[in-house]
Amino acid sequence: MEKEHIKGKANELVGKAKEKFGELTDDTSLEAKGKAQQLKGKVQNSIGDAKDAAEKLKR
Repeated sequence: MEKEHIKGKANELVGKAKEKFGELTDDTSLEAKGKAQQLKGKVQNSIGDAKDAAEKLKR
């Protein structure tokens, strides 16, 4: 599913930026939120992969 992969990649990139900004400013809360958002993106990518696999099986 292309939509899931796009959302996943966006969340990973934004999460990475939040994490790095949190590190630079010593904001552990922002750093943790960034890591959580990256994880969310990875899960979305996995969901997209599963949907792609299911779509291929339907054909």
